[in-house]
Amino acid sequence: MHLTADRLDRISPSQTITITAKARALKAAGRDVISLSVGEPDFDTPQNIKDAAIAAIQRGETKYTDVSGTVELRRAVAAKFKRDSGIDYKPEEIIVTTGGKQVIFNALLATINPGDEAIIPTPCWVSYPDIVALAEGTPVFVPCGMNSGFKMSGEQLEAAITPKTKWLILNNPSNPTGAAYNAEELKQLTDVLLRHPHVWIFTDDIYEKLAFDGFKPATIVEVEPRLRDRTITMNGCSKGYAMTGWRIGFAGAPLALIKAMDKLQGQSTSNTSSISQAAAIEALNGPQDSVTAMGKVFERRRNLVVEMLNKAEGLRCHKPEGAFYVYPSLNACLGKTTKGGRKLETDADFVEALLEEEGVAAVHGSAFMFPGHFRISYATDDATLVEACTRIQRFCAGLV
Repeated sequence: MHLTADRLDRISPSQTITITAKARALKAAGRDVISLSVGEPDFDTPQNIKDAAIAAIQRGETKYTDVSGTVELRRAVAAKFKRDSGIDYKPEEIIVTTGGKQVIFNALLATINPGDEAIIPTPCWVSYPDIVALAEGTPVFVPCGMNSGFKMSGEQLEAAITPKTKWLILNNPSNPTGAAYNAEELKQLTDVLLRHPHVWIFTDDIYEKLAFDGFKPATIVEVEPRLRDRTITMNGCSKGYAMTGWRIGFAGAPLALIKAMDKLQGQSTSNTSSISQAAAIEALNGPQDSVTAMGKVFERRRNLVVEMLNKAEGLRCHKPEGAFYVYPSLNACLGKTTKGGRKLETDADFVEALLEEEGVAAVHGSAFMFPGHFRISYATDDATLVEACTRIQRFCAGLV
């Protein structure tokens, strides 16, 4: 008898995690490796947030909470949505999860039936299509290249919608490109969505706090309130507050969907950590100075990396609006051979040879459903980024 369920055959291991693990193994073996493959801020969690968690422990707040999160945190999340985006959610229309990924998992598993389609602009985060497939849905990819700033147009969305479309999944700002939509750009999409009342919208705004040059990412319900009754607005504490290990995601949505997600979560993880929830209340309600400070550092790093990569032979790097990733094109490098004698046929060949020959770990574009590119996370210090980009320049200069 076959041990694993057939549903596992529909998905793949996370390729970003796989590459990060390979880089760690090489480091452990004594290799000089710089890993730019992980999507995690290198900053420590701000002290006021850590202090709030310690205080919660000392108060004995170490018991189960409601599956959807404490009332205090759900109120703080509702206040955050109102303050930042002008969206009114009641606390009962909020769910708190163990990381942002669980919001996606809960929403799609609770709503997708076999054959339902989910439109996903690409490049996209690696987990979206696998979660859709696990729910027995069909990912429908809409390629959005560098010439359009890696953003989907209204015309592209219109062409992708069919009677089977259940969801549009939108990441703003985006992993892996850092591309972000403003209100005017989102209006092109919301005008289309108003014409198709059977399509639900999942907007993943987890990188919302990380936007540069005065850019303000918008969100769907903010731009078009008439879509509120079929939109889930997801966010969390991981990226903007450097709280990846605390595992706090949250979302606002119509009550019926929140209840369905609560039902599913009640039979899986139940509530997330009570201590993490106390920390998240302080993150959302407390001083935001650290968020601003981290954003300025990320902006400086973005400028540094984009400038250096655009000086590498065969690379072309778009300057993104947000997040902490760049997604340069390497198409001009394909067909060439490295100093180590490896022929570069694919983007996977490129990143594997870059890791083996120069000790720089990145993620190939095919992992994000958009080949011919690679992703670099600049969530590390300036000196390390300069060294990594210097190695990439040397690697590209050695191709023949």
